[in-house]
Amino acid sequence: MTGNIRVYCRIRPFLPGQAAKHTTVEYIGEHGELAVVNPSKQGKDRRRNFKFNKIFDTQPLIRSVLDGNGVCIFAYGQTGSGKTYTMTGPNGASEEDWGVNYRALNDLFSISQNRRDSFLYEIQVQMVEIYNEQPNGLAVPDASMHPVTSTSDVLELIGVGLKNRAVGATAMNERSSRSHSVVSIHVRGKDLLSGAALHGNLHLVDLAGSERVDRSEATGDRLKEAQHINRSLSALGDVIFSLAQKNSHVPYRNSKLTQLLQSSLERVSGVELGAARSSKEGRDVRELMDQGVGRRRRLRHRERNEKGKPRTTKNEY
Repeated sequence: MTGNIRVYCRIRPFLPGQAAKHTTVEYIGEHGELAVVNPSKQGKDRRRNFKFNKIFDTQPLIRSVLDGNGVCIFAYGQTGSGKTYTMTGPNGASEEDWGVNYRALNDLFSISQNRRDSFLYEIQVQMVEIYNEQPNGLAVPDASMHPVTSTSDVLELIGVGLKNRAVGATAMNERSSRSHSVVSIHVRGKDLLSGAALHGNLHLVDLAGSERVDRSEATGDRLKEAQHINRSLSALGDVIFSLAQKNSHVPYRNSKLTQLLQSSLERVSGVELGAARSSKEGRDVRELMDQGVGRRRRLRHRERNEKGKPRTTKNEY
């Protein structure tokens, strides 16, 4: 699976105490169609139609990483829409309820093991948060790379990182992530027959939620965090938009987040954008459509399947 920027949507179900009759999801089609309504709007602005890339699994992406390509999987959406849940799943989840991170890692080690007669792989992991435009190591203070040999090795590091991640309460989310979390998996491989070397990487990105400060009632440190979050999400949207347009200049330097992801995005094999949204309240619809990537996706939805040129890095030992 190479070359496309693909967009998926996951609808967070109602939480206890929320009335299902207030849903803004009008229609979910079998082929990736989604229609949402905004009760505060009238006429043609009341209803918005979206087209996504259906449901996906992680195996085609992981094969691409093990072939020496770069892959990013993002969870994007407003605060409280279920991004962290989508990426990590519930605490103590069974295999059936695993999040994207765990499924991707399980596939990574399973497929690499199946290739052991043809390839020798070395896998290293780091976990970083971008908090107020400053990168911080989550699993270890210096954000160094850790060699790993199994899914459990990585899950142990992620568990430590999640405990250290910056969170805070707002009016919209009791445990709002105040930083972007990036789990980076770097794979070095050697073709045992030809001796060719390859280097692939996978970024699993749980973005902090976009938010309107008038709704989240953020003040002081929470307000400062929200401003940094929204600016970095806008910068990420600019980068994805530039890649889709095949612009000669891509503004990676406008954010620490995009600088961190540059090595993968510029040699992209696949970008998976999971747009998480809540099923409640019309104001959530406006948030999804107005912020960062969502705004650019609405303006240029025809570029959804714009192809990039994957570049596999291979050298001889």
